[in-house]
Amino acid sequence: MLQGGDGESNISNLDPDNTGFIAVENFTSLVEHHELQLDPSKLDMLLALVQSNEEGQVCYQELIELMSSKRSSSFRRAIANGRRTLQREILLDETGLGLYKRFVRYVAYEILPCETDRRWYFHQNRLCPPPVFIAVVTIVQIIVFMCYGIMLNKWVLQTYQPDFMKSPLVYHPGHRAQVWRFFSYMFMHVGLEQLGFNALLQLMIGVPLEMVHGILRISLLYMAGVLAGSLTVSITDMRAPVVGGSGGVYALCSAHLANVVMNWAGMRCPYKLLRMILALVCMSSEVGRAVWLRFSPPLPSSGPQPSFMAHLSGAVVGISMGLLILRSYEESLQKQCSWWVIVFSFITFLLFAIFWNIFAYELLGVQIPPPP
Repeated sequence: MLQGGDGESNISNLDPDNTGFIAVENFTSLVEHHELQLDPSKLDMLLALVQSNEEGQVCYQELIELMSSKRSSSFRRAIANGRRTLQREILLDETGLGLYKRFVRYVAYEILPCETDRRWYFHQNRLCPPPVFIAVVTIVQIIVFMCYGIMLNKWVLQTYQPDFMKSPLVYHPGHRAQVWRFFSYMFMHVGLEQLGFNALLQLMIGVPLEMVHGILRISLLYMAGVLAGSLTVSITDMRAPVVGGSGGVYALCSAHLANVVMNWAGMRCPYKLLRMILALVCMSSEVGRAVWLRFSPPLPSSGPQPSFMAHLSGAVVGISMGLLILRSYEESLQKQCSWWVIVFSFITFLLFAIFWNIFAYELLGVQIPPPP
């Protein structure tokens, strides 16, 4: 690893014309004569980076990424074995690909902003483990909706049915002591329109994100959005119930959209501006529909309708925690100070919400509608 500012200055001097590339001859000479202050464990990787190159130049950005201590061990091992730079052609020029590999290439261009990372993901991707989290959540949501739709013989505005609100899955402020409801509400939906919107976004955005970033990171982001949604409602809209997976969906969508904006020049997904506008319009329309149902219910109801605050809190989780996750492809989150700041902030919010739910309702004299 570079030691101090002098080493970084020497690295920068390798590319004085800011071309983005370093001549192999100059770089090899510096490495072999130890003119760079390097961690010995990285010397072999640097030599492999040079020897695997057939174009007479080393990508400056790849060198900087290699020197970063944030990159994962799998990424650094690939450099040492020469796999990280052997495939240098643009992915769009690859021919003779099967259906699955074409889909993997599509995902790479949809999610990742750097051609180097796209090549790395494309050539190391495997079917195992498959992206099962988003698929399983979506299937369970559809099954639960179908069960209640058949039982109630109603497929829209199900929240106006007392039997629907009696479900042990719905979050209701009168059942705050039943902790699982802060999560399980994501399996219940107002109607076919909300389920269809959430399921479509989950599959279109969540599955590619899970393929690239893995089940652990994406499930963490989704569930953080779900939990933040119910906790935010319990603080800001204290009389309202919550249903739907919008907290998790908006965490995924806002993280992806923010990542696209932050890396606009590098993203190669087609029609990205049009798709960005369309996504924002659809998400805003869904929030508007939720606000309308909350404050101007079209049918008589026995209590307040589900809150819309889960949508907004999910978006906040996505822009904060989610954006950092998506920008840290093949990097260790635990070694980043900003990650621990976000984790500390989320835990602080969680503790505040717990105390709020225990004490605030009685102290403020909130009139909670009787649970169904």
